[in-house]
Amino acid sequence: MHKLPAAAGWSWFKAGFALFRRQPAELSTMFLSYLFLMLAIGLIPFAGQILPLLLVPVFSIAFMQACVQVEQGKRVYPNLLLTGFRSPALRRLLVLGLLYLIAVVGAIAASTLVDDGAFVDMMTRRGGADPKLLAQSHWARGMLVAGLVYLPAGMCFWFAAPLVAWQNMGVGKAIFYSFFAVLRSTRAFIVYGLAWMLMGVILPSILSTLVALLFGSSLVSLLILLPLSLILTAILYCSFYPTYVTVFGAKDGPQPPDAVAANDADSGDTDSGNTTPRGGEHDGGAPG
Repeated sequence: MHKLPAAAGWSWFKAGFALFRRQPAELSTMFLSYLFLMLAIGLIPFAGQILPLLLVPVFSIAFMQACVQVEQGKRVYPNLLLTGFRSPALRRLLVLGLLYLIAVVGAIAASTLVDDGAFVDMMTRRGGADPKLLAQSHWARGMLVAGLVYLPAGMCFWFAAPLVAWQNMGVGKAIFYSFFAVLRSTRAFIVYGLAWMLMGVILPSILSTLVALLFGSSLVSLLILLPLSLILTAILYCSFYPTYVTVFGAKDGPQPPDAVAANDADSGDTDSGNTTPRGGEHDGGAPG
């Protein structure tokens, strides 16, 4: 694991755009396919509320693999969404997904201690929460508490799925290395997060205000901001891959010394020498 300077966060941000520019139509199609799939899963009673969170590590492999395909000059197709389900590490990825689900539920539950459930109500009520009730509640405080509670878990899960699928780590070991990899690169992640906050939240808010002032129509704002938000989210997913590569090395390239040592330290894991130099063939597993 490399300890990275703050500037690495800006590099990750730019690298996401660079990857997306190489195959914008293909990556957008894959992302839209993922959204439609999540909408379909969401229609399943009860399970539709759980499966999207449970499958986050599995589908994250698909987007990481898509970035590998882009780097190698190969075409990206929506069927890459099945990559995680074909991975030998599927069972461990599902265990990781279960832990992710527990972490998210725990963070949301913690928010009810300070806002009487306003934040939960805002997220779960169909058609949106009552604006009058929100104005009288402390939902923002609940959202802040949920974010702070989830932060350590987010650090544990950030690199965990690709470490499980690409480095053949166990779930506990992957979570451990993910947490400390993020911790060692805190300044880079702060810059990365601020860059995406500016691009994904502040600029769209300013744009929507300008559109509303110029056209006076919420429909025009929706027609502009909806495609923009979808594209930015697809680019955000692309930017996850550079964060992993910078710290742990490319899937097909030599691992950084610390990553090799991490695999060697666990006698139960597959020998880290299973990675091949760039340009060689690799196993069918995908990042997650």
